[in-house]
Amino acid sequence: MIKITLPDGTAKDFKKGTTGLEIAQSISQRLADEALAVGVNGKVCDLMRPIDEDANITIYKWENEEGKRTFWHSSSHLMAAALETVFPGIKFGIGPSIEHGFYYDVDAGDRVVTEADLKKIEDKMMELARQKQTFVRRDVSKDEALKVYSTKGDEYKVELISDLQDGTITFYTNGNFTDLCRGPHLPDTGQIKAIKLTAIAGAYWRGNEKNKMMTRIYGITFPKKKLLDEYLAMLEEAKKRDHRKVGKELELFTFSQKVGQGLPLWLPKGTALRERLETFLRKLQKKSGYLQVMTPHIGQKELYVTSGHYAKYGADSFQPIKTPQEGEEFLLKPMNCPHHCEIYKSKLRSYRDLPLRLAEFGTVYRYEQSGELHGLTRVRGFTQDDAHIFCRPDQLKEEFCKVIDIVLYIFKILKFEDYTAQISLRDPENREKYIGTDENWEKAERAIIEAAEEKGLATIVEKGEAAFYGPKLDFMVKDAIGRKWQLGTIQVDYNLPERFELEYIGADDKRHRPVMIHRAPFGSMERFVAVLIEHTGGKFPVWLIPEQAVVLPVSEKYNEYARKVAGRLEDREVRCTVDDRNETIGKRIRENELKKIPYLLVVGEKEEQADTLAVRRQGEGDRGTLTVDEFIDLIQSEVKRETDDNQ
Repeated sequence: MIKITLPDGTAKDFKKGTTGLEIAQSISQRLADEALAVGVNGKVCDLMRPIDEDANITIYKWENEEGKRTFWHSSSHLMAAALETVFPGIKFGIGPSIEHGFYYDVDAGDRVVTEADLKKIEDKMMELARQKQTFVRRDVSKDEALKVYSTKGDEYKVELISDLQDGTITFYTNGNFTDLCRGPHLPDTGQIKAIKLTAIAGAYWRGNEKNKMMTRIYGITFPKKKLLDEYLAMLEEAKKRDHRKVGKELELFTFSQKVGQGLPLWLPKGTALRERLETFLRKLQKKSGYLQVMTPHIGQKELYVTSGHYAKYGADSFQPIKTPQEGEEFLLKPMNCPHHCEIYKSKLRSYRDLPLRLAEFGTVYRYEQSGELHGLTRVRGFTQDDAHIFCRPDQLKEEFCKVIDIVLYIFKILKFEDYTAQISLRDPENREKYIGTDENWEKAERAIIEAAEEKGLATIVEKGEAAFYGPKLDFMVKDAIGRKWQLGTIQVDYNLPERFELEYIGADDKRHRPVMIHRAPFGSMERFVAVLIEHTGGKFPVWLIPEQAVVLPVSEKYNEYARKVAGRLEDREVRCTVDDRNETIGKRIRENELKKIPYLLVVGEKEEQADTLAVRRQGEGDRGTLTVDEFIDLIQSEVKRETDDNQ
């Protein structure tokens, strides 16, 4: 017998070899019907795998991320099985689940898989799904695995297997299709009820531009057709909100091939929006005791060798800049933290000087692969709202909690109301990925967990998602149409202070090592603005939007009055423009509505004589006639309400 402990603490005895599905059935048939995978002592497993030892288990359903990942990974195998039928001899790379669905990288040889083929592949997937093909797991030796794929002439799987250790290799079979895979998978394909293949793209094998270009097929599946319909409706809404489309329409930013891929150019309106966000955070940081600093866009290569960034990211960064001085090399700055460490080190600190909070809107550069660039969300040059807090170990938790308060305040003001805090820890199975001692990692991880508990955050724990130098707390935010984004991060770091030999003189007159907190509530200005555009659909809050109002004279006779009104508004810090183009008033109203300017102020003979404005609210229609002072009061009260007047 083995003891199985459920999430509520209930413990039951089961026969050794009992499966997760049998445990779910012992609780209720409905749970068994909805179960997709099982967590066994923190590891996600197939429902059909025997459990041979005492375990804490969790049954994962569609509502759980672990359940969705299992569902979509099984769907990638279902797609591969369909592809093998439709395109005999096709070769397969990797086919993981992703945030929304799955993909598979394939090599169809001389044939080309096109958008026109997707419906045929979908139909074959549904046919195989209805057969309720079971997913059967089998352990295989490395020699056998290599023999199977060498015989098939599949160089991709042979390369993957060559990197694996003997004794860790498993195959999964559903129907006539067998794949190299560690799992987990659904019990059978019958749970997949709705299928949509969404896109085809090119992808270099293993992300290396020197390798062959494969075909990447994206798809998504659901246990109910209604869920697919809702997802497709969300996709249509997402197209309307796409920050690249809206950003162009609102004249916020652009890109230039001559400047370079992934290097955004901020236009005047986008610059105004971004500067307002920066001003908002600067004020908040000043109140919280942060000191603003500035550092160069480059640094000597040795700086990043010391920090460890060169070893971890050097191959993916812009290559070193050589100077006329022999042996002298600089890098475009990939991170701000090494520079801030050197600022800390510019003089000897006392324990009374701590915490020292250094903040910078620092631009950094990373050479992302061209195929991974995407609007403002994935760029090669971006500005982080970076800050580094140097504190004593006894100050760590309090400082961490204060940073959480800043992040939550920003979310409140910008109406990101649905979020989860992800505690990102080391991968206990792969510690060589990280720098630093086990002792320091354990202290850092404990501080984050305790701070999150103290602030009452809804948290999830993800092992293997930590930064290479320390664990972190990442805020996962859902936008207005339910998509999840990572916004805001706080990281604890005992390692950079060690590497840079940072010290302070303690109360005992001895030298001690400070702890470092890395934090960026926005993450990067580029990505944050992109998410904000898609969250709001471009309808920014009045306090933030570049143009709060536009004055529209009904004819050229009232242009002068319109300009006088605009001047008075600008004098009272209401941001407005005049649209006196030689177009009909109806056309100008429609076009300014599309620009998402909150207030349209129409002026004609009646308004000029009474010194008033005919006010229209974007998307809502007429708000009546107001004096200029009344309109200023309206704007100011709306700004105060939006910002909670607590900045």
